[in-house]
Amino acid sequence: MQDNKRVPALVMVICLALFVFCLIERQVRRALGSGQKMPGLYPGNQQVRPPGRMIPYHLSGLRLRVVGATDPPIIVISGGVQLHLLDLLGLEPTHPRWPET
Repeated sequence: MQDNKRVPALVMVICLALFVFCLIERQVRRALGSGQKMPGLYPGNQQVRPPGRMIPYHLSGLRLRVVGATDPPIIVISGGVQLHLLDLLGLEPTHPRWPET
């Protein structure tokens, strides 16, 4: 670090990332309900309570495919766990937020 003014900015970015991470984990656990167990997070389809680090791990496999300049982008979902997590988060992967042109 060359300047001490960058350190508070770096700490702020890290804190914001952790805040978003915690909000995602909280939303998934609230959507699961009292049972709080979800299959497919670990190999063998064990029913487990979703640990915070496994949620972004599974969502990291999502890909955004841009077809053309006038077509909306498509979210490529490679697994059922990703679709289940997006559903728990209240996101519609098949309906982009961008208006049709």
